[in-house]
Amino acid sequence: MTERNIHVAPESGLAVEEQNVEIVERKGIGHPDSICDGVAESVSRALAQTYIDRFGKVLHYNTDETQLVAGTAAPAYGGGEVLEPIYLLVVGRATKTYDGERIPAETIALRAAREYLGENFPHLDLGTDIVVDVEFGEGSGDLQTVFGEEEVVPNANDTSYGVGHAPFSETEQIVANTERSLTGEYAADNPVVGQDVKVMGKREGDHIDVTVAVAMVDEYVGDLDEYKQAVEDVRHYVADLATEYTDRDVSVHVNTADDYEEESIYLTVTGTSAEQGDDGSVGRGNRANGLITPNRPMSMEATSGKNPVNHIGKIYNLLSTEIAQSVVAEVDGIRQIQIRLLSQIGSPIDQPHVADAMVVTDEGVAVGDIEAEVRAAMDAELADVTAVTRKVIEGELSTF
Repeated sequence: MTERNIHVAPESGLAVEEQNVEIVERKGIGHPDSICDGVAESVSRALAQTYIDRFGKVLHYNTDETQLVAGTAAPAYGGGEVLEPIYLLVVGRATKTYDGERIPAETIALRAAREYLGENFPHLDLGTDIVVDVEFGEGSGDLQTVFGEEEVVPNANDTSYGVGHAPFSETEQIVANTERSLTGEYAADNPVVGQDVKVMGKREGDHIDVTVAVAMVDEYVGDLDEYKQAVEDVRHYVADLATEYTDRDVSVHVNTADDYEEESIYLTVTGTSAEQGDDGSVGRGNRANGLITPNRPMSMEATSGKNPVNHIGKIYNLLSTEIAQSVVAEVDGIRQIQIRLLSQIGSPIDQPHVADAMVVTDEGVAVGDIEAEVRAAMDAELADVTAVTRKVIEGELSTF
């Protein structure tokens, strides 16, 4: 095997934490774009697992073009109604016949989509509030090199790149964990909070502003005063949560578009803005690390729904993040690392056209002092690239 083309160099600019302005965003699981990401990835895993169970390998498919058309709703204190259902179209390509056997790809996809929605959206009535449709073109047979064959490393399907970074900045940690906590443990105890939670973090110097948009569920809101209290409860919760990740001054703002005088507030029937005019698409929201980070290099590839065997738009974005986290954990003296992986179509995915690390070191540490360790850690992760495929299919890696 040829030596991998790995570069390690000092970052040319300031570490993100040292930059004067930092912007970070996360679209929660109930945002229309994230709904598409989640459904597409759920369908992807279901298809991959079916192919493995039946044929011992992953056949050709991609489900990364899922689209959502918003419905129409009439929220009201104590509970309103959905007037026109949300329409969700799972579209892509899948292998429907292999080795003389027909495969119910659309049925598998429909079941996976509805299971995902049922597990994650407790306020969405799957029978009336959303229509799920599946349209798959025929795939092109099995991939030339496939998952499930011993010691086979697939060839890249495209000339493309992926990026990743570590560790998360304080602002990134606050934004990521605010949404996950609000839609997780907080919503479990406070069902007034819907799944559509969008968080925007802005740091100027040492002051962090967190702006949160929370879709409140009308069934649990009796009047405007109760709504105001729900907003204030979220604000206090997020402010307390932020102290776990920073000593900087933090201000929290919740549902800033509300107009209490006009009683124009963020009230929903289903807990998502998809019920009322907000459409969605795969790949328009969070990157593979779960955030939107304009201070960092980013890839525009849609990660969710792509096959996890040789599709670089998925594998290299997930792998670059895994590499960055692994290097920081294993090598002392790194303040920040940013990874870029470039593929060349037809080349083995464990042999990137270039693997580039840009490093900011701690004071007193030179990049040259740790370069060999960084290269070795990157090389080890690249050698185990097919582990990403296994983790994705088993649901161990989030794609959004």
